[in-house]
Amino acid sequence: MTVLPALQAELAAATNQLLATAASLSDADVAAPSLLPGWTRGHVLAHLARNADSHINLLTWARTGVRTPQYPSHEARSAEIEAAAARPAARLLADVEDGAARFAAAVRDLPEHAWTATVEGMRPPPHPAWYVLVRRLREVGFHHVDLAAGYGPADWPASFVRRELHDCLRTWPPGHGAIGQIVLMDRDAGGQVPGRAAGGGATAEVWPGLGHGPAVTATPRDLLAWLTGRSGGQGVSLLPAGQSHVPGPGGADLPEPPPWLTMTAPADLPATPPKDYP
Repeated sequence: MTVLPALQAELAAATNQLLATAASLSDADVAAPSLLPGWTRGHVLAHLARNADSHINLLTWARTGVRTPQYPSHEARSAEIEAAAARPAARLLADVEDGAARFAAAVRDLPEHAWTATVEGMRPPPHPAWYVLVRRLREVGFHHVDLAAGYGPADWPASFVRRELHDCLRTWPPGHGAIGQIVLMDRDAGGQVPGRAAGGGATAEVWPGLGHGPAVTATPRDLLAWLTGRSGGQGVSLLPAGQSHVPGPGGADLPEPPPWLTMTAPADLPATPPKDYP
């Protein structure tokens, strides 16, 4: 057993949630701004439809061995999104539904050996075809939030948060940005830190040596939302030197996070689909 069935199940659930949100939008709703600067909700939906097509291209490459670019060019990608963004809500929904269905069929029909084939997006590095599922999940999860239609970072599955933070760290631009260290504090619903000993420190995951600047602390979910531009830093706090935990709200006086996802994928992914990821 590999991670493929779990990724497919997670993607099916995320896609169904996205389609339910899209189905609730009126023509006026899709013409309204999204959370992405310069894009309406229609732009986001058009992008999600075309992104499904682009990932089908990569699976076609894996299946046939014939290089099939994800998009013909950056210009063509932008033009296709602009051409579809102003469509009525019903047409946008149908486009997203159709793209998602065709992508699911391409996944279902891909021969087992093809999941180990090497493909490449519009940015390096090349990666094995099984990682296309992770990339599509990333698009659906983040852009669902960008619709600003009731789905937010609090709705991300824990598996999504864990995987995206894992890949964020593995693709971190070395020495870039104004954050020196990140301390992940995995609090429970009551605001406590699991593993805290009486009078002692908290159990935490530490990302050291990231760049030049202060340390910040947050729960995994709050950190991912901030690093990816899906929050203003709510729940993220500066961490004074010598402390392992700082309580209270975040967002004030935070440095700018570094550019997110400067690489399409981690550079050292296994060719064969692993048992679990991460």
